[in-house]
Amino acid sequence: MPSSSPISLTVVSESMVFPDQTSTLGDLKLSVSDLPMLSCHYIQKGGLFTKPSFPIQSLVSLLKTGLSQTLTRFPPLAGRLITDKDGYLYITCNDAGVDFIHATATQVSVRDILSPTHVPESVKEFFAFDKTVSYTGHHNPILAVQVTELKDGVFIGCAVNHAVTDGTSFWNFFNTFAEVCRGGKSFSIKPDFTRESILISQAVLQLPEGGPKVTFNVNDPLTERIFSFSREAILKLKATTNNNNNKWTQNDDVATAVEILEKQSNDPYETNNNNNNARVTAIIENWLKNSKPQITENKTTAEISSFQSLCALLWKAVTRARKLPASKTTTFRMAVNCRHRLEPKLDPYYFGNAIQSIPTYASSGDVLSRDLRWCAEQLNDNVKAHDSDKVRESVEDWEKNPRVFPLGNFDGASMTMGSSPRFPMYDNDFGWGRPLAVRSGPANKFDGKISAFPGRDGAGTVDLEVVLAPDTMAGLESDLEFMQYVSN
Repeated sequence: MPSSSPISLTVVSESMVFPDQTSTLGDLKLSVSDLPMLSCHYIQKGGLFTKPSFPIQSLVSLLKTGLSQTLTRFPPLAGRLITDKDGYLYITCNDAGVDFIHATATQVSVRDILSPTHVPESVKEFFAFDKTVSYTGHHNPILAVQVTELKDGVFIGCAVNHAVTDGTSFWNFFNTFAEVCRGGKSFSIKPDFTRESILISQAVLQLPEGGPKVTFNVNDPLTERIFSFSREAILKLKATTNNNNNKWTQNDDVATAVEILEKQSNDPYETNNNNNNARVTAIIENWLKNSKPQITENKTTAEISSFQSLCALLWKAVTRARKLPASKTTTFRMAVNCRHRLEPKLDPYYFGNAIQSIPTYASSGDVLSRDLRWCAEQLNDNVKAHDSDKVRESVEDWEKNPRVFPLGNFDGASMTMGSSPRFPMYDNDFGWGRPLAVRSGPANKFDGKISAFPGRDGAGTVDLEVVLAPDTMAGLESDLEFMQYVSN
């Protein structure tokens, strides 16, 4: 990552937080989707917020009390990993507690975090369990929460064991944590802890003494940047991919207006945003004036989604920036949620990992010489084909050869897309407003690691957190085809 002045972060206090009620949940066996993550770092995600009007000690007290109550709803997060005599791994829900850290970095402002082109080094300091491998959950807490007081804001960062949660489970927890802190009593998220699907296996993962290590070099030089894409830019990109000159419909604009209004509620940062207010008024007036019945044409070819269009654009641009030989095979790997793909389906709030990685291969020559639609079709076909049978095939393949997940860019021509713009990252209002931004720590980052976030404005906006070798990032930033769609 780019060099920057180190910040002076002071740890004010460290403590353990325990569930406010004793757990009655039994041990949970790690699944075929959990076990490969034992070699991955703890997930590190968090939100940057304005500073609340009440004192920081009141905030710390609020968060600790809310966390204690939330852990009662998520007992595995307060537990530890155990391995039985047969080599099977479990989460024991023993109420052993989680780490809570209160820190200050009052020389750092919100602008210091959001203004630089590249993500500043200071963000690394806002998370616990730096470079900690998930296998260490045998003795480390499964979860750590760090609240860092800034000059004019606060950062609430969570680090959670990746063998215990995937992104869906993580954000379900984080949303509930925020809901509890702002006084919620009736919760829409009810985590499902059942372990009765095909993901629960009799296969044993053999691990080296002391546990596995990450499969990539944590010391490689990296540059990280958040690329933001407006709804209009993404619709234009989607239209280009689908060879459709109509960039968007009136219904798309009305949906945008509605979502802006929804997001502005209980959001002091946006209450007086005249640009958004004027935009909403103009959209609705135009719709009322020109509203006509919609006529849709029958399409003979499959429509490529906005997100797959964006992935294809990035695949082409990064491949171009890497200056690979035409014969070099490139890989674009996407993580998919299997909860709805399996038959019978898993509960949408199934707690644990329920993801599989889908690789798409193409030569550098094909990626660069073919059009955007061709690249997007390769991704689209693979994702669509990953149905219940494919999920089961992947499980059976792993059972024949149990192994940890090979995270990294081993051939210099790979990209890995994680997270999702569908995750409710900006629904986390702890009582004084939504996050100004979502950021992640240094965990599980290597050349070619991409994470997709929803944009703060909602309504189809997307942020891509892109991590690349410095030379490749420079090439991407000078790529006109890619940068024409970037709004920041």
